[in-house]
Amino acid sequence: MLQSRIDPSSVRPSRRQFLLGTAAAAAGLAVGYRLLAAEPAGAQPAPAAADAGNPFQTYVEITPESRIVIRSSQFEMGQGSYFGIATLVMEELDGDWKQVDVVGGSGNPALYGNLAWGGVAQGTGGSTSMTSSWERYRKAGAAARAMLVAAAAKQWNVPEAEIAVAAGVVSHGSDKRASFGELAAAAAELPAPQDVPLKSRDKWTQIGSDTLKRYDSPGKANGTQPYTIDVKMDGLLTAVMIHPPKFGATVKSFDAGKAKALDGVVEVVETPRGIAVVATNMWTALRGRDAVTVEWDESKAETRGTAEIMAEYNRLADGPPAASARDDGDAAAALASAAKVVEGHYEFPYLVHASIEPLNAVARIGEDGSVDIWGGHQMPDLYQAIAAQVAGTTPDKIRLHVLKTGGSFGRRAVSDGDLIVESVAVAKALGPGRPVKVQWTRENDMRGGRYRPAYVHAVRGGLDKDGKLVALSDHIVGQSILGGSPFAAMVENGVDATSVEGASNLPYAIPNVKVDLTTTDVNIPVLWWRSVGSTHTAYVIETFVDDLAAAAGRDPVEFRLSMLDAHPRHAGVLRLAAEKAGWGTPLPEGRFRGVALHESFATYVAQVVEIAYRGGNDFTVERVVCAVDCGIAINPDQIRAQMEGGVGFGLGAILQEELTLTGGVVDQENYDTYTPLRIDQMPKVEVHIVASDEPPTGVGEPGVPPIGPAVANALRAATGRTVRKLPIVKNLSA
Repeated sequence: MLQSRIDPSSVRPSRRQFLLGTAAAAAGLAVGYRLLAAEPAGAQPAPAAADAGNPFQTYVEITPESRIVIRSSQFEMGQGSYFGIATLVMEELDGDWKQVDVVGGSGNPALYGNLAWGGVAQGTGGSTSMTSSWERYRKAGAAARAMLVAAAAKQWNVPEAEIAVAAGVVSHGSDKRASFGELAAAAAELPAPQDVPLKSRDKWTQIGSDTLKRYDSPGKANGTQPYTIDVKMDGLLTAVMIHPPKFGATVKSFDAGKAKALDGVVEVVETPRGIAVVATNMWTALRGRDAVTVEWDESKAETRGTAEIMAEYNRLADGPPAASARDDGDAAAALASAAKVVEGHYEFPYLVHASIEPLNAVARIGEDGSVDIWGGHQMPDLYQAIAAQVAGTTPDKIRLHVLKTGGSFGRRAVSDGDLIVESVAVAKALGPGRPVKVQWTRENDMRGGRYRPAYVHAVRGGLDKDGKLVALSDHIVGQSILGGSPFAAMVENGVDATSVEGASNLPYAIPNVKVDLTTTDVNIPVLWWRSVGSTHTAYVIETFVDDLAAAAGRDPVEFRLSMLDAHPRHAGVLRLAAEKAGWGTPLPEGRFRGVALHESFATYVAQVVEIAYRGGNDFTVERVVCAVDCGIAINPDQIRAQMEGGVGFGLGAILQEELTLTGGVVDQENYDTYTPLRIDQMPKVEVHIVASDEPPTGVGEPGVPPIGPAVANALRAATGRTVRKLPIVKNLSA
């Protein structure tokens, strides 16, 4: 999602926010939680009391059975936010990891608002989970611990300073011991601490631990971890969708007679986004779907193919820009007087998120008009508002049950709530007490839009007689992600920051820089995609810098470092990656290296790639050395995992992924025609984490942008040319 251009050190809950999170614990509220009757498998625990002030109820709950229930403000989609937040709490709480349950906090921005976004909206994106949670959850854990200690001191009539807490047990001397659960009710009766001291770094045992492993890994390995697709409850129906074949088309008419005649088909419902076939099970719903005939109104549909769209983009890139994102010095004059000018034209295709679990959600209308929705809710308060509008009620009547999901990469943060609209519309048509799971197929997902936009860049760079980079211009052409969405107000002076991030804020000391943008009007829904604008800008800037280094006759690493005096963290990861990769040392015949550097979401990553090149378009990526500076490393093992995952995700995108359209119809339908990286293509990845005292920043996305240009630069070393049209495998020999 959006780049985090804020200073991470400024992200903290205000005193008022923290007081609201602790003060009401003295009101004698029940401590713990209860499961609502008839909750489906995979549903989260609900608090016993709905008071927003009790820290046990909002962030940390201690049950009578000593379960430590942590309510996460951040959504878990595999990136490890639950684990990171639990680590922050457990560092201060000194609990037992075997007693930890982390569940998603339902839509309530007053409690769970993302502090990296100013706390005004609840959502997960922009690699901000740890930035937003760093102080909030440590303070919650410290407050809960202090209240347990105070309760024990009162019961045992001993000084608080003499009480020890370890592994979920509170003790005094050798004869007094109590579990968290035994003290929880008494703790809730005591005044809440206000300025709770946090542990100094030298006392940390959880944060930064290299031996701490994810508590939720076993369930994922043995298949017991439930996802939305696994939700079951009495009377649950299944709905599958029929969407228009072209974007912008709508239902003109449909005939569901044959579908309704099938045994097990319950209803066929027209929704604002297409036709839903509801049945007693998935197979019957699919059979019913195939029996429905639909006539589409394509009068406002997108009918062009990607060939026509990209031809238009290339024409626009060679013309005058519509808006300016950065204009330092006089790039035009500097280019005109440069000793050498290098030019490049880049093309990037549409990309699909292609997460392993297709979109799905369960919705149920209550007798009182309330709505319960179970699913992977990446933007809970926005989805509450959308669901309320569809249901014809108010947001306070919408209860979101936030479940873990099998990947997102931005797809479950769609601003118009496409899946929410469908699931609530179908549940409303069925009536109260009839829960329904709207399940997209892989084909729905591939052809459902919300893609990473296609882009074209026209770039020029100028070198002086000494080989110094004196000018750079980049004209970017593509669709706006923010325009037409609830975030449209963030488009300033015609510039969507998600289109230019990574280029408009490039770190290199270049006296004349011009970054322009022309936003296109194409009726293909687009969305943020893991690392957003940096998916294309990093590739352009970092491959073009290599081209310029070659034109100047300079080493690519040295050339970059010469322009990074004002950016020590950029320079630090670049030096570390180069050192660990053996940059400049001889390689076996047929092996080549490439390097790339990029900052995204306030995290700095450099990668050095080693490839084996055999001629033509026959090559393999053998080794990736990654250096990352993300501030304080909360979970080093998870940081490594995210860098490795980012490398794999980014490799698939630049090597072979491409979504195309012919006559307005998407050509790809499943993993046989849209091919993310296969396991046998995954290289060896080494991750080196920079030791830092800076506040923590995110790692879910920053590993993605550098891998593409690093591979392309290795191929340049092998072939002498830069691949400027993606995907690489298709265009390397073109």
